[in-house]
Amino acid sequence: MIFSIASQKGGVGKTSSSISLSAGIARKGKKVLLIDIDSQANSSKVLLSNYPQIQKQQTIFTTILDRNALPIHKTQIPNLDIVPSHILLSHTDVELTTAIDHREERLKRALDLVMHKYDFVFIDCPPTLSWLTINAMTASDKVIVVVSPGYFELDSIVQISKTINEVKEYFNPHLDLAGFLFTMSDPTVNSKTSLQILRQTYTGSVFNTVIPRNTDLRDAHFEKKDIFSFNPNAASAQAYEKLINELFQL
Repeated sequence: MIFSIASQKGGVGKTSSSISLSAGIARKGKKVLLIDIDSQANSSKVLLSNYPQIQKQQTIFTTILDRNALPIHKTQIPNLDIVPSHILLSHTDVELTTAIDHREERLKRALDLVMHKYDFVFIDCPPTLSWLTINAMTASDKVIVVVSPGYFELDSIVQISKTINEVKEYFNPHLDLAGFLFTMSDPTVNSKTSLQILRQTYTGSVFNTVIPRNTDLRDAHFEKKDIFSFNPNAASAQAYEKLINELFQL
C-alpha cells in the first residue's frame, strides 16, 4: 500500500506523522519506504545523520527533474529506507507546470520499479497543493490528511479534498481518502471544538485515534530520532502505535 501524507498547511504534524508511521511499522518487521517530496526535507534531516553531505542528485530531485531512478538510502532503523528531499525541489513546480510529458507520473513511474521490495510506502508531501503533491497522489493508493486545531486548518480541508477528487478524476481513479488525522490535540476549547466540527462535517472519515500535542516529538526530532527510539512510552508514541493498529491491525 502506498500512502500520501498531506496537508495544505505547514506545522500541523505532517512530517512527524510520516516519520512515526514509517518507523513504527518498520519496527514491526515490515519493509517500509519513506519518500520525502517536501523541499523542507525535514523527514530526511531526522532520519539521515549524513544528510548535510547528500548531493541533490542523491535525492528525489533527480527523479522528478531528470526522471532517474529513485535514490534509496538506508536509515538507522531496521527495515526503513528513505528517498531524501532537497531544498532545490521547491523550484521544480515551475518546470512541471510547463512540462507536457507525463508531469504528474514521474514519481509513480520510478516507484513502480521498486515497490515490490516494500510492504508499505509513505510519501511526505509538501504543505502546498502543487505538482509535487499531484505526483505523490498519482502514485498513491490512499491519502492521509493531517489536520490540527484551528479555523484556518479546518478551512484548508476543503481545498485539499478538492485536489484529491481532481487527481482521482484525471490521473489516478483508484485514489481514496484513508481518513483525516487530528493532531496536536490538547485540553483547550479550541482543540475540542475543532475536533467536534471535523467529525460532524466529515462523518466516518476521521480516525478514532487522536495525536496529542507532545514535546517529546519535538525533542525526538531535535535528537534526530523517531519517537519510538526516543521515548516509546511518550503519549505521542502510544498514540501513533494506536493509529497503526487502527489502520493496519499490526
